[in-house]
Amino acid sequence: MHIDFLFDVFNEFDNSDSIIWKGSKHSYRSLMHNVEKFQLLIDSHQIKPGTVVALEGDFSPNSITLLLALIEKECIVVPLTNTSNKNENRLFEIAQVEFVFRVDEKDVITSQNVSQRSNNEYYKIIRERKHPGLVLYTSGTSGEPKAAVHDLLGLLEKFKTRRKAFRTLNFLLFDHWGGLNTMFYIISNGGVVIATKERSPENVCKLIEKYKIELLPASPTFLNLMLLSGAYENYDMNSLKIISYGTEPMPESTLKRLKIIFPDIKLLQTYGLIELGVMRSKSEKDDSLWVKVGGDGFKTRIVDDILHIKADSAMLGYLNAPSPFTKDGYFITGDQVLQKGDYIKILGRESEIINVGGEKVYPQEVENVIQEIKNVVEVVVYKEKNSIIGNIVCAKVRLFDNENGKEKISEIKKHCRKKLQKYK
Repeated sequence: MHIDFLFDVFNEFDNSDSIIWKGSKHSYRSLMHNVEKFQLLIDSHQIKPGTVVALEGDFSPNSITLLLALIEKECIVVPLTNTSNKNENRLFEIAQVEFVFRVDEKDVITSQNVSQRSNNEYYKIIRERKHPGLVLYTSGTSGEPKAAVHDLLGLLEKFKTRRKAFRTLNFLLFDHWGGLNTMFYIISNGGVVIATKERSPENVCKLIEKYKIELLPASPTFLNLMLLSGAYENYDMNSLKIISYGTEPMPESTLKRLKIIFPDIKLLQTYGLIELGVMRSKSEKDDSLWVKVGGDGFKTRIVDDILHIKADSAMLGYLNAPSPFTKDGYFITGDQVLQKGDYIKILGRESEIINVGGEKVYPQEVENVIQEIKNVVEVVVYKEKNSIIGNIVCAKVRLFDNENGKEKISEIKKHCRKKLQKYK
């Protein structure tokens, strides 16, 4: 029994709420009952241990319990969201998916046989160990997404240590470790998963008030959008104890505004990678981007300003790309960092640095400055080739409310001239 430690929690919290979804509450007892029921469903489809099974859905009672049943049955699970449809076949092909379960918006399960052969060397290792597996896709901003293969027991090990339970909004997505990590943290500590498909600032703030949510894990883009929308002013947010953020760089201006508006809420920067899992982290101060990362099962080092991490929970490798590990087992994150004692500050990806006439420009630094401007929701800074100086710095900016485009461009340029060196 691979997840006995979870079943012990379910039995201990028996009648307590485990999941709140679309206004309905589900106890830990019903969670346990559904895991047992879905193991029979898996058997009825003659799905054997080691089968590669795609599970498509969002956080809901049936998707969560079906995932747990697949883990218990030693399947290799490929979680996907319903929005993956457009390149679903390619994702199935990369992962060599053999069977698919789909959980729709009404929590109804359908299934499909996809008769592919799955004979990858990493799958062979997982099957020989008689362990469950997990395949996660990188975001694949340039080119095809890479498929990271995990022995799932390595990722689940840290959840055996009991910690404080919170009523938590499962904001991050079902097909990323950030979202799954949140879910496992909650149910391994007897907390309450509040699940929602609608992740708008208005709906999130409404749920915080309605269900007395204590922990909100979110992306910096969403938090900035919530501040700009003013949605938080319409609801009672007093239950909130922690806002954790990760998945992308946090603009300093957004972090400082969050601290001013929510002075009593702990702001926690998290750091995790699809290839390694999520590490324990400690922010130097609530409004600081300096963070200490690591904890049990993780070692870190900095080589030529690049963060390297060695993790007990590291993936076995990519299905469709070469191994990214050093000879001594460290993963080269590609994140350029500054160091101050035990704390680091992430400057951005080494691959994204823009070389302007021999000078280095970190996109995040320019993004931070543009993000200070009123009405800006999101900024992506990138390079374009230039025959004289090699590259020029460009930005795509999304506004919360429509404005006169030419005037806004002029305002952004003036603000950048004040705050940045000329080459930036």
